[in-house]
Amino acid sequence: MSARLPRNVKALATVSFFTDAASEMIYPLLPTFLTTTLGASAAWVGIIEGAADATASLLKLASGWWSDRVKKRKGLVVFGYTLASVVRPLVAVAGAAWQVLAIRVSDRVGKGVRGAPRDAMIADSVAPNERGRAFGAQRAADHAGAFVGPLVAFALLQWLGLSMRTVFLLAAVPGAIAIAVAVFGVREEKTDGGWQKAEGRRANVEGSGTGDTAPLGGDFWRYLGVLVLFTLGNSTDAFLLLRASQLGVTAALLPILWAALHAVKSATSIPAGVWSDRVGRRTMIAVGWLWYALVYVGFALATQTWHAWALFLSYGLFFGLTEGVERALVADLVPASRRGLAFGWYNGVIGAAVLPASVAFGLMWDWKGSTFAFSVGAASACVAALGLVMVRPTRAA
Repeated sequence: MSARLPRNVKALATVSFFTDAASEMIYPLLPTFLTTTLGASAAWVGIIEGAADATASLLKLASGWWSDRVKKRKGLVVFGYTLASVVRPLVAVAGAAWQVLAIRVSDRVGKGVRGAPRDAMIADSVAPNERGRAFGAQRAADHAGAFVGPLVAFALLQWLGLSMRTVFLLAAVPGAIAIAVAVFGVREEKTDGGWQKAEGRRANVEGSGTGDTAPLGGDFWRYLGVLVLFTLGNSTDAFLLLRASQLGVTAALLPILWAALHAVKSATSIPAGVWSDRVGRRTMIAVGWLWYALVYVGFALATQTWHAWALFLSYGLFFGLTEGVERALVADLVPASRRGLAFGWYNGVIGAAVLPASVAFGLMWDWKGSTFAFSVGAASACVAALGLVMVRPTRAA
């Protein structure tokens, strides 16, 4: 990571690294754990992951609004990471699918509380022409942790012969490191005139209102509408792991497959963010969504085990092209004083769509099979990519 990145960006990236290492020691094993150890159906997988993601995203709306109002973000960030790190390893003692649901929702409450304030802190810390790079760096660290976590899980399962439940319990270790970095490494940066960028430049508030009353703008709301359309076809990635199992990837190799996915995510996030600073956010997002559609078509038609590996690696490029860039576009479209609320809305509308999307995907899978479900997701992504023409990212707050 370049030395030019401010302290908070580096610290938050480090927290993301250890948090995802902890989370991804569990996540790639969870669908198999649910369907084999606990006997849950594909619909149950959709309900659990959809409810968890929806909880996180909807809470980001409230936490983002509150961080704008009180002009303090660190407390929410620390609380959110702490809650998730404490409850996540409890999957180790779950005896039924509804217990996993309760644990996952509690975990995602922590994610919901921390998400929007964290993104707003990153946006506050850099100049407009560096946002893509800053968010790309955070996403790269996040995915690097998600690369390490499954490898650790694989080593514990395959080489040490530990059970899945023991691996889940050991996820508490990187979680504790994440808490420590959040507490001691992240700084609250507040001035009497509002939030400043780390370089000392005053945030420029645009729009017909000022401060907490500045409007978010029509382009921002149109952008959210297009995101909802995309999300309705973008179900939980747990179904990709189930599809990989169908194609012959063994339970022991699922963490390796998941790690490979995150290696691609991490490697592509910063270059895509930097490129979006130059060529525009919409172009990068549209390319990413169309790539997503192609990958989903591939999952629909796949018949061999090696297809799963190739498709997972290809799927990682979609995240690199879109995750950080989508967040940078949010910051481009809204006044500086409203970023917390804007990121809250960004995550909130995705959460509102991801639960029905995941449940519907699971039901389509049970009803007509995985090929039909993946085909519907691909079609939705194509339509959403066309809808980006309605968004005109001209703000440079």
